[in-house]
Order: sequence, then C-alpha cells, then structure tokens
Amino acid sequence: MADIDPQRDPNPTVEQMEARVARFDKLVPYKETMNTAHGIPVEAMRMMSTEKVFPVMSPKEWTGRSSVAPVKGETGLTVTIAEAPPGDHPGLHNHTGSIENFFCLCGRFEILWGAEGEYSLIIEPNDFISVPSGIYRDFRNISDETGRLMVMIQPAPGDTTDEVIHAPARRPEIIERFGGETLEKMAAIGIKFGT
Repeated sequence: MADIDPQRDPNPTVEQMEARVARFDKLVPYKETMNTAHGIPVEAMRMMSTEKVFPVMSPKEWTGRSSVAPVKGETGLTVTIAEAPPGDHPGLHNHTGSIENFFCLCGRFEILWGAEGEYSLIIEPNDFISVPSGIYRDFRNISDETGRLMVMIQPAPGDTTDEVIHAPARRPEIIERFGGETLEKMAAIGIKFGT
C-alpha cells in the first residue's frame, strides 16, 4: 500500500483510498492462517481466542499475529474484530505490554479480569472499555446471537508483536487434549502460558 502524502497531493485517487479499506467479507481470521502454516489443531487454537479474529489494520512494521491485516497504519495501533458465537471466549490472557480496548459492535459481553477472572462487568452495543496492560482478562459473549467486538491494541513504544501470556491453567488442558507436540508448535509461534 503506497503512502498518501497530503502535502503533495491533497486529493488521493479512489484506487489509493481503496488500498486503505478493509472489506469485512474479504477478511481472513488469523487462526486460519496459523493453523494452515503450523499444523496446530483448530480446536487447540480455539482455546486461545474467540472463534474468529479478523485483522483489520496493523502498523507497517508489525510482525505479530495481526500482521496479515489488509490496512497498514502507523505505529501504535492494531485493530481487529473478534467474532464470538454465544458463550464463546478466548480464556484468561494477559497482554504484557499493550493496552487492549474493546468497543462492542453487537451482542453483549462480560468482561472479566483478575488472576482467575474474579471481577467482571457487562458491555453492550456502543459501550467501550480499556483494559490496562499486565492484567489477566477475558471476554465472553453472553448474548444469544453472534457478538462482535472491535479490538484496538495499543502496544508499548517499539513493540511490534504484542506479547500475550495465557493463564497457566490452559497449559495442562492443551497437553491433555492435544499432546505435548501441540504445545511445542504453539510455543514455536509465540503462544505462551503463565507460571
């Protein structure tokens, strides 16, 4: 995607602007690209995030899981859409150096936080919450319809990956259900678990 320089040309063409559009019907969930490329069972990856996470925009230099986003922006913001059927949730996880912001597009979500998800509140369409870095959090669709959250990640300066640590309880569950080899494959692509 070519940068648009408003000083040189304050009227970008339709083609230039189209290169800055993410069409929802063309977005590919990042789990699909991970499963295909790394041979991790789909069900194992489902335990690490909601059913579908669609990368929308990532910084040009981004190397993290949303690097396949069709729109490349400036440093400091990654945007995805998390789509969750009723009851779906990613499990407790911690963005160690990034602020994670949720804007509810549709459905109702329980936002949980704390070492064991012991605190919670509900957000509904057009509600927004910002979760500081370093706090375990989860979000669960509590409505009877598919819910969508716009998720905006604000990484620390210089971070190009957004390190996520999953709750320690997930590790033995992955090993029991899918074996140690799956855990090794997950570690190879940067999926980490707390201790």
